[in-house]
Formats: sequence, structure tokens, C-alpha cells
Amino acid sequence: MTSSTARDHARPLRRLTARGRGEAHRVASPLELFFDLCFVVAVAQAGMQLVHAVAESHAGEGVLNYAMVFFAIWWAWMNFTWFASAYDNDDVLYRVVTLVQIAGVLVLAAGVSRAFEDHEFVAVWLGYAIMRFALSWQWLRVAWSAEGPERTMALRYAGGVLLCQVGWVGLLVLPEGGRSWLFLVMAVAELCVPVYAEKAHPTTWHPHHIAERYGLFTIIVLGETIAAATVAVKSAVDESDALGELLPIAVGGLLIVFAAWWIYFVVPIHGHLRSNQQSFVWGYGHYFVFASAAAIGAGLEVAVEQAVGEAHLSTLAASAAVTLPTALYLLTVWVLHARHFKVGLAQQLVLPGTALLVICCTFLGDWAVLAAGLVSALAVATGTTLTARAVAREGTVGASGASGASGGAG
Repeated sequence: MTSSTARDHARPLRRLTARGRGEAHRVASPLELFFDLCFVVAVAQAGMQLVHAVAESHAGEGVLNYAMVFFAIWWAWMNFTWFASAYDNDDVLYRVVTLVQIAGVLVLAAGVSRAFEDHEFVAVWLGYAIMRFALSWQWLRVAWSAEGPERTMALRYAGGVLLCQVGWVGLLVLPEGGRSWLFLVMAVAELCVPVYAEKAHPTTWHPHHIAERYGLFTIIVLGETIAAATVAVKSAVDESDALGELLPIAVGGLLIVFAAWWIYFVVPIHGHLRSNQQSFVWGYGHYFVFASAAAIGAGLEVAVEQAVGEAHLSTLAASAAVTLPTALYLLTVWVLHARHFKVGLAQQLVLPGTALLVICCTFLGDWAVLAAGLVSALAVATGTTLTARAVAREGTVGASGASGASGGAG
């Protein structure tokens, strides 16, 4: 690091200017990793409440509340992640405002249980408001440092975030019947803010950095899934001698999570993120990746509680709590990642076919989770085999072509 660069980093306040999209060796910062870990607290709370709702036979209401709360968590995380990829200058004020956003998600997490149980969204709204006001401040800093189309873009972001936050006040004043419709309207409005803002000037987010950030959060969510399932199995074993009933669930759940990790990281995705159009679809689609990954852990907890007689639902419903989010995860990862790297119909059908088979496993009674895990593991093995054969075939063809070209030249 040069002396001028060192002096620049030592300054407590610097202009919030765009970073280069072509920066070499761009990786997640310690602050971003800390940010992710704090957000997983809120993810864990949402998953815990989903478990309670499903176990008490209130699956429909529980899934709706989970979708709403998880949207707030995911959207705040996503907005920070893309902003940081383009404008993280790591000065004192940037760090402090980021810590304020972390405080906001902790307030939101504290209100998740009341949102599920009492339909009271005051704490959730307040935590979300803290995060969004902090993000608006960051965009105003960008506007202060920029000019022309970039300044217009930053002001659109700041204004759009603040206007949407005003709209979310409806969660506090509308009757329960109208909150679901308000959520749909406001979710669409939130999703439209980046699309509208970046028409003036696209942000210089870093493809490799963004891919890494999403991958790290996927790992953290899958880790939370394993932790939740482990705690559920431990509690069940401590309270009852039901190892025979729990072992298939534990093995199946572990296979599902291992397969989920493998399928997500089998191909590098950053090369596909070349434009805003591609990045919007990819980034927004991860709502279903993250939400389904976290829901798998909740489903495993429900399956454990049902196996030891602590949940008021059928074996079919408990199995569906695992297989449905697993199938959604597989389909979403295929749409966002895998299909761009598959060659031929056989490769393209592996993940969609696996998702269908996982859903069919729902009807296998006490063996449903284990069967779903085995099917997921088989998908990994099949996909790996097909890819290896395709690579070998291309290598053979390439070698033959090179030999023929050489012979013809001779």
C-alpha cells in the first residue's frame, strides 16, 4: 500500500464515490461478514416462529407471516450488499451508519415473535425503518459527492426508499385483512425502486464481489438450518428415547443440506452477471433461495417434533414441511444458476426432475425426509457424472479436431 493510499484510508471521512467494477481481488470485508452474521439472527427468529405455526397446524398463516417478515430481512440485506459493492469507502461514517443498520435488524428480530403470534408489527416496522433511514443517508452521501446522472440516481434511491417506508406505516394502522394486500403493493414498490433509479445511471457493483456475498449468505443460512435441526434432534433425544424415529430425519436432513450446498456452488456465477437486467433477475430471485433454505431447517424441526409426538399435525404435513421448501430451493437454484451451465436435455432435467421426485417423497410416511435426502444426493451424483462425461467428450472431440487439423496442415 502506498503512503498516499494509507493516508487516504486513515481519514475519518472521505467522499463516497463509486468503486471500479474491474477491481482485482475484491472480496467481502470484515464489516460485511459481521453484517451477515447479525442478519442471520433475524432469519433464525423467523424460522423459529414458522416452526411454531406449522407445528400448531397454522401452516397457511405461518407461511404468510414468514414470507412478509423474511422479505423485510432479505430486502434490507440485499440493498446494503449492492450498495456496498459499488460505494463502500470504509471510512468512519460509513462504518457507523452500517452499524446502525445492524441495530435495526436486531430490533426487527426482537419483534418477529409478536408479529407472528399477535399480528403486531410495531417492532418489525421500527427495525426496518432504522435500516432504511440509514440506507437513505448513505445514498444522500453519494448524491453529495456525485454530479450529473449519478447524482440523479442516488437521489432517486434515497427518495424511493423513504417514500416506501412511509407506505409501510399501513402495517400499523390497517386492519389485519388489509395487511396482506398492502404487503404485496409495497413489495412491488420496493422492487421497482432500483429499476427506476438505475435508469438514470447504473451503479458500478462488482460481479465477483456480489457473487461471493450471495454465496456467503447462502452458506450462513444453510449453517443456521443445520444448527436448528441439530438443536431439535438433541432436545428430542434428551426428552424421549426416540432415536429410531429421529435417525432417518437427521440423516435425510443432512443429505439435503449437503446437496443444497453442492448444487449452489458447483459452478461460478459471477461471469453470468454482466448487466443490470441479468443482475436484477438473479438478485431478486435469491429471495426464494434464501427463504427456502431457511425454511428447510424449520421443516426439519417440525418433522422432529412430529416424530416424538410434540406437534399437532400429520406425518404427511410434517414431511411436506421439509420436501416443499427443498423442491423450491432446487428449482430456484436451477433457474438462477445451473441452467446457464447445462448442456443438453439430460443435464437440464436433473434438478427439475429431482424437485419433482422430492415432492413425491412427501407421501412416504416416516421415511419421507430420508428419501428426499437420498434423492437430493443422487441428483448431485448424476449431475457430476453427466458433466464429467460431457467434459470428456468435448476433450476427445477437441483432440481429434486438433489432430485432423495438424494432419491436414502437414
